[in-house]
Amino acid sequence: MKQDRNAEFAEFAAAAWPRLVRTATLLTGDFHEAEDLVQTTLAKVWSHFRRIPRDEIDVYVRRALINNNISRVRRRRVVHLLMPFLPESAHRVQPDHTEAAERRAEVLRALTVLPPRQRAVVVLRYWEDMSEQDIARVLNCSVGTVKTHTRRALGTLRGQPLLADSRTRSATRTGPRHPGTPSAPTGPSSPGAHR
Repeated sequence: MKQDRNAEFAEFAAAAWPRLVRTATLLTGDFHEAEDLVQTTLAKVWSHFRRIPRDEIDVYVRRALINNNISRVRRRRVVHLLMPFLPESAHRVQPDHTEAAERRAEVLRALTVLPPRQRAVVVLRYWEDMSEQDIARVLNCSVGTVKTHTRRALGTLRGQPLLADSRTRSATRTGPRHPGTPSAPTGPSSPGAHR
């Protein structure tokens, strides 16, 4: 029985690793810290894995990931010097994907100004494509709190010069807007993102 559950955990961790690292990268802003965060989270989850109901595993792991990130941020209340670029993408030249890479780096830098809970809500809502009810369940809060965090986070992101500059550049590339056409998206976007 114990070996079955250990094998089940190993299978779950291997399958969930890429998704968890992607989410953690958006939460931390750094790929290497994200890997450490996921590793720490999975180590903590492993000790409780036998007691977690099978249908609650994803919610439990996401909640643990976000709580561990919040704890990590609280421990680092000292001034943290962030690099203006992600180390692994700074040395890689991809002429075909330069614009997309620049946009992704701008969004990651803009996310770093958000408090941990707001950042978690934005990441879960727009990158993980979760509903407000699911986010409330993961964060163990009310749907109203999720909506408040979303509104505040998007307001902060709209005021970020990094994102405002990129919206101006994209508007310049696409030409002038005609009256009545929708403006550029103001928050992070991904395929399937909620607007």
